[in-house]
Amino acid sequence: MENLSPIALGLLGSLVTGLMTALGALPALFGKVPGQGSRDMSLGFAAGVMLSASFFSLIIPALEAAEVRYGEGVIPPLIAVIGILAGMAAIAVLNEALPHQHFNTGREGPQGAALRKTWLFIIAITIHNFPEGLAVGVGFGAHGLSGGMPLAIGIGLQNLPEGLAVAVALISEGYGRLRAWSIAALTGLVEPIGGVIGAALIAFSEPFLPWGLAFAAGAMLYVISHEIIPETHRRGHQKKATLGLSIGLVLMLFLDVWLG
Repeated sequence: MENLSPIALGLLGSLVTGLMTALGALPALFGKVPGQGSRDMSLGFAAGVMLSASFFSLIIPALEAAEVRYGEGVIPPLIAVIGILAGMAAIAVLNEALPHQHFNTGREGPQGAALRKTWLFIIAITIHNFPEGLAVGVGFGAHGLSGGMPLAIGIGLQNLPEGLAVAVALISEGYGRLRAWSIAALTGLVEPIGGVIGAALIAFSEPFLPWGLAFAAGAMLYVISHEIIPETHRRGHQKKATLGLSIGLVLMLFLDVWLG
């Protein structure tokens, strides 16, 4: 593994994290679906992992990389601020430009009614998963195994409940179990695309490193705030969701310090 290029590491790492979505959706395939409270807690866990990864695996390294290149002063935090806001804005633009469907709030984006609901779900999860693959790729591109492995493990773990959530939501919309699992599995395959893009940008352009790290963090922060946390608080399971978030946050912090 250590002999692989950063781009190859980014591809493999994000591919594995994407496949974890299919693994997480397996209970829906066999009919052993956890209750809504447990699902909200697991999605809270996913939000905690992403939140921790955004700061400890992406934003702090972005600041450190900017300080190495530009020294102390106003430039490093300014780069982090602009990168984070740019990442959030990019996902917000995709969210507005592409027709898609959220599981509870319904259709969003232009001409949403013209597409079949299956494709609207796929587009929604694609918007969600791309920043995760991007973050993993940036991690491998920036620091090799030591930088990408904690992110790959953390994002992979949080993909488990996300895969189950997608499959269960599709089943509730009338899809068969096999079809729902297949769609959930396919949504994870966008992550290798983001992984290759993130790793390539960092590997071929060293000055882009702090910008890329901050951008990936901002993209994930938007998904956390706009998608995951609202989803976990809609059915009265806020306490369970917050417990899950707390566990996910400290677990990702532990993985980042231990493996990074």
